[in-house]
Order: sequence, then C-alpha cells, then structure tokens
Amino acid sequence: MEHPLTTCLVTGAAGFIGSHLVDHLLALGHRVVGIDNLLLGKRTNLAQALRRPDFIFLEQDVNDFDGCRQKLRELVTDKPIDTVWHLAANSDIRAGTADPEVDLRHTFLTTFNVLKLMQPFGCRKLAFASSSAIYGPHPGDLTEDAGPLQPISNYGAMKLASEGVISAALETFLERAWIFRFPNVVGSRATHGVIYDFLKKLQTNAGELEVLGDGRQEKPYLHVSELIEAMIFIVQNVKEKLNPFNIGADGSATTVRYIAEAVLRATLPHARIRYTGGAQGWPGDVPKFSYSIEKLRRLGWTPKLTSDQAVDRAIAELVKEVA
Repeated sequence: MEHPLTTCLVTGAAGFIGSHLVDHLLALGHRVVGIDNLLLGKRTNLAQALRRPDFIFLEQDVNDFDGCRQKLRELVTDKPIDTVWHLAANSDIRAGTADPEVDLRHTFLTTFNVLKLMQPFGCRKLAFASSSAIYGPHPGDLTEDAGPLQPISNYGAMKLASEGVISAALETFLERAWIFRFPNVVGSRATHGVIYDFLKKLQTNAGELEVLGDGRQEKPYLHVSELIEAMIFIVQNVKEKLNPFNIGADGSATTVRYIAEAVLRATLPHARIRYTGGAQGWPGDVPKFSYSIEKLRRLGWTPKLTSDQAVDRAIAELVKEVA
C-alpha cells in the first residue's frame, strides 16, 4: 500500500522513543518538524536527523503555547502539518509519584496544549503515545476495551486524562486519532527504565546491584524498533475516527530477576543482587500484567522478538551507550 508523503510534527522529538520515530519518518521520506524542551531528551539523539535538510528542530516547551505557535507559523508556511505525533511527556513514573505536579505539567498539559496548537494550523490528525499504565491492576489479559480503568500512578492517571481530552477533541475539530498504549519499551537511547537504572547503579557500586521489590515483577517488554514499526503500521492501515491499540510483545513477559541477572552477565558477573523485598518496586508500580495485542495481530502486525529477546538486545545496546 502506498502512502502520500507529508509534513509531520513530533513532540518529544529528542527523547528515547521520539528520536527513533523521527529517524523512521525521515527514512520513509516525510518532512519532519521536531519539538523538545531537552528536559529529558538529548540533542545527540537527533544526530542523524540534524544532518538532513528535511528535518527542523525547535528547542521549545510545548506548554509555551504562544512561543510554539509563533515559531511554527514561521516554519510551516509552505507545507502544512498533516499529522502530529505527540510523545512529549514525563517518562519517570516514580518522579510523578513524588511530585504530582510533574505529570500534570509534562504528561497532561502537554497534550492539552498540543491540541490547542493544532487548531490554528488546521491540523486534524493526532497520533498519541499513551500507556499500559492507564489500566491499573486488572485480572486477565488487558484488552483495549478492558475496564473499569483505575490507574495507580499519577503518570497513568494523566495519560488516561489525555486520552479523554483527545476523545473530546474528536467531537470538535480532530478528524482522526490513533492512541498507542505502550508496554515497557527498551532499547538504545533510553533515558530511564529498569535496564538503564541497573547499569547506572552498577557504575556507583560495582559489587552489588540493588533491585527494588522481590524480582518476581513480570511485564511485557518491547524493543523500541518494533514499537516504531507498529505505530507507523497502525497509522498507515487504520482510518477509523478513534483508534486505540495495545502494542506489546506477543504473549510473553520478562521478570525483573531475569533482567538483573542478564545485566550482570553482560557487565559484572561477580556482583551480587540484593532484593529490597515486596511485590512492588515502588508506589504506583503494577507488578504484573498480561497484555493482549490480539487487535493489532488481526490488523496484520506481530513483533518478531519475544519479551526476553527484546530485553537481551536492549542490554547489549545500552551497555555500550552507558559505558
């Protein structure tokens, strides 16, 4: 299936996932405008993109509505923005637990202001990075129509609120919205997450790796390359008004114990692991869930890597980067 090339706006463009998305959109031939305040993102993540004439980068906070609107007016006069890929958000769930203002500002208000920003430019298509955290603890497989939705972290609550305000916008000006409910995503350029945290801890203490919880927490992990592939596949192939999709590993999951042991094998095999105990790693952590991607499978996409394989590949990538 052929798809017309367009101008895309990516928020959170210098972040872990956003920078990979920018590279893939450029490789497909799209013109890309990236926005990032560099609070968590890194300009070095965009090293490849910044060398290209079809990429424009704005170091800007999307919550600065007036500033963003003015700069975009100067940039997109010739080619209007067709689709916004909104990834700008707080990615540190524990930080949002300690300070609820973090997710209000960086997870919900970024969505609210992106929707405001789209209107003066006549942009009516939004692809949104949501999260499995919207579900909260839930028995059985998590499907797109599971409920009631009872998130236990401020991050999950603000992602759910973002989905709500996007749904409302479909009644006023949005033509179409794709909502991607991410699992735990791993891979190169990560700025957070369990693998990244373990590697940083070992830099501080090479003899012992502290692991929050009892190590039996078990979740699906997906490599960032497959996440991006799935996101683009969904946008290209689904044209309903509202399109929520779970994206994740195909029926597999990985324990924290597996990750800790794999990190030590790749770095410091003689170090010992110390578990802090308890079922949760931190308040707001959902220790175990099963993620259904049946809807995505029926559409025609499945990941090639198992959850364990995604973790192993990400460890190899991050060992090089963090070192």
